[in-house]
Amino acid sequence: MMPGFTSPLAGELAEDVLERFLRYVRIDTKAELDRTGCPSTPGQLELGRLLVAELEEIGLEDVEQDANGYVFATMPGNGPSIGLLAHLDTSPEVSGAGVEPIVHRGYAGGPIELPRNGVVIDTALLREQAGDDVVTASGDTLLGADDKAGIAEIVGALAHLAAHPDLPRPTLRIGFLPDEEIGMGPELFDVERFAARCAYTMDGSTRGELQAESFTAAEILLTVRGVDIHPGFAADKMVNALRLAGRILAALPEDAAPETTADREGFIHPFDVRGGTAQATIRLIVRDFEEELLWDKVEQVRAIAEEIVAAEAAARLDFAAHAQYPNMRDHIAPYPEVLDKAERAIRAEGIEPIRTPIRGGTDGSRLSAMGLPTPNVFAGGHEFHSPREWLTMQDMAAASAVIVGLAREWAGAS
Repeated sequence: MMPGFTSPLAGELAEDVLERFLRYVRIDTKAELDRTGCPSTPGQLELGRLLVAELEEIGLEDVEQDANGYVFATMPGNGPSIGLLAHLDTSPEVSGAGVEPIVHRGYAGGPIELPRNGVVIDTALLREQAGDDVVTASGDTLLGADDKAGIAEIVGALAHLAAHPDLPRPTLRIGFLPDEEIGMGPELFDVERFAARCAYTMDGSTRGELQAESFTAAEILLTVRGVDIHPGFAADKMVNALRLAGRILAALPEDAAPETTADREGFIHPFDVRGGTAQATIRLIVRDFEEELLWDKVEQVRAIAEEIVAAEAAARLDFAAHAQYPNMRDHIAPYPEVLDKAERAIRAEGIEPIRTPIRGGTDGSRLSAMGLPTPNVFAGGHEFHSPREWLTMQDMAAASAVIVGLAREWAGAS
């Protein structure tokens, strides 16, 4: 990947998009797994209010933040209504509080050592972008590129289109959704009211990515119930739920872990363990590209847990599994023009589209199944959900320019 701007338009958009991004990431929008309302955290409402003000200032119509934190707006144009989507929240796995973004202007290549916690970023992809302006956090939080980069790119493109009314565009419907990271973004999204022919989530990674296939996903909650008693009198009486949970974790297949799988392989990932002697819980996510293989993995987890807990007569296991999102592939395939226009917009920016499946999901996974075909376009971020998260101003600018190109491609379409 060559450093620098992909087009004069990207160069024109760059500083505005960067400035917006740096403003957005300072708002803590970390989602909470066990939400009791929508959105799951108040920071998402705060960011939404800021975006309402910015969209109104740009001159969009029908700007609103609804009672559930969804932000909607419209830019009228010629042609069908096309959606542009991004999500407000950040991962619940890493702190999003007190994010201090650092812009490494004219990155010289080599490792980037962040000022806190000894965090070092050093990847082949990063080194390829020597000369670009790299943005990181400070080492003790995530950055928030997932997906505040997508928000900044959309708002920056809208500001450019508003400032240049002669540029072609269809009617653009804007949606910023809460709680994508916990799989709840489309939960209260009214596809019929949104009234778009299709949409694009700006939520991908590497420059050029265009994705129309995602994991299909499920979550498992294992609750192990033991027997608690004073440890001094525990012989032949205590059943330690935490120990049983540890045995379950140890028995999960190592060749089905995220760290041992790649490409089109699915995985089983325990990501949260808590509890005590009397009760312990394990949360797992299960992923695959095929529905049948996904539920095979769910049943594999069930069998392992049941066998281990059954070995202790006084122990009990509660098993719960639910679907999170489907593979978007079959729901987008009937609408080839949605991908064709995105490919043309990306190529017009001097970028070769990268058509790879997402080893994850987006709001588009569920929205596509709900009747709104929604592929995923690159937003430029890397090393999501970690303190090593980074992106470049140049890639954000390229994504924003692609949005302007998408508007051109759809303008006047029948």
